[in-house]
Parts: sequence; structure tokens; C-alpha cells
Amino acid sequence: MMIELLDLGRRDYGEVWRLQKTLVERRIKDEINDTLVLVEHNNVITLGRKTSPENLGPQKIPVFEVERGGDATYHGPGQLVGYPIVRLQDHDVRRFVRNLEEVLLRTTHRFGLSTGRKDGHRGVWIQGKKIASIGVAVENWVTYHGFALNVNTDLSYFRYIKPCGLDPETLTSMQAIAGRKFDLTEVKHRVEGDFAIVFNAGLQAVESQIALTNKAELQRLSK
Repeated sequence: MMIELLDLGRRDYGEVWRLQKTLVERRIKDEINDTLVLVEHNNVITLGRKTSPENLGPQKIPVFEVERGGDATYHGPGQLVGYPIVRLQDHDVRRFVRNLEEVLLRTTHRFGLSTGRKDGHRGVWIQGKKIASIGVAVENWVTYHGFALNVNTDLSYFRYIKPCGLDPETLTSMQAIAGRKFDLTEVKHRVEGDFAIVFNAGLQAVESQIALTNKAELQRLSK
């Protein structure tokens, strides 16, 4: 099994959101293979299907209402975001989410962090705090949206919302736990390797075919 890897560097949320929907449509039609999109976003807040009005305060950064499950969350520099565009052959969404958690558990363990799961809550946790969030959407059994791992994230932005319905102080990062910054590129490569292991697939980087990494091509594909 081969999954194509599209590393977009840092991109605005809106253009990547539109690109995701284009890739989902093409995956449904079998025009492309399963694809893992990795990206770092500029400051943005996204609202999932379960967002309550009381979980969103006055905003100073862009806000998007999106299709994924879950509540409000923040994306920004220093956070690694992954969007798997994957056909669920077994139609098991719960298993897919647990596999995403497993990827991030393996990666954070490799950096010496004792992360784990928390009963009744999605994502990855450490010392009673949430270090990675997961929220997915599924269309015709093809997934999109995905996960966000707080690496060197500025946690102050979570104060604009109740992230996942939680107190903002519940969110943490690898940097906050370890007391040092991490090389985001190194963390990204670890996530790529662990994704390949957990999903029993090879990853093949793509620069063209389904999308080019220059901004003009991204905008063209996402229209």
C-alpha cells in the first residue's frame, strides 16, 4: 500500500481547506491515491460541528466553520497539522481515529514524552493536559481534516476559545512539557515514519500530479 505525501510548509488555512475538499472529490472518483497532507498554518481558529456559542469569545484572528467533528480549536505556527485523505476500506471511523492517536503517541514517545490516551476524550494527553487534537470528517468513506500536534505552539491563542470545550489551560505543547524548543522538521519526519508504520503503508513524496507546492497552483486546484 502506498500513500502519497504532500508537505505544504506553512500555508493559510483557507487555501488548504479548499484543497482538501478537491482532493477528497478526486479520491472518491479514484483519480488519486490516498494522500497525507502535512502543513503548518498561520494563526486561525476552526469550529467543528459540535462547537457551542459559549466556547467562542471575541476574535482577533480568522475563524472558519468546517465539517470536522469536535469543537473549536486553534492552529498556528509551531504546530504540526496532518490531513489524511484516506479511503476507509473497512468503514471503521473509530479505528481510524485510534490509529491517528497511535501515530502521535509513538512520535511523542520517541522524543521522551510519556503521553497517553484519556478515557472519554479524543487526542493525546500528558500530565492531565492535551498535547494533540484529532477531528475528522468522512465523505463517501474518504476521510479529511485530521490531527494537530502542538510542538512549539504559542498556547496563549487557545485563550480565545474553549478548545474542544475545555479550559484553555488544559492545552499544552511538547515545548511546554520538555522546557525546550523542538525542530519541527525533525518532528514532522518522525510523524511520517510512524504514520507509515501504523497504517502499514509506504509514503511517497509528491510535488506535482495532485498538487504543486507553489501558492498559485494551490489556489488553482482549490477553486
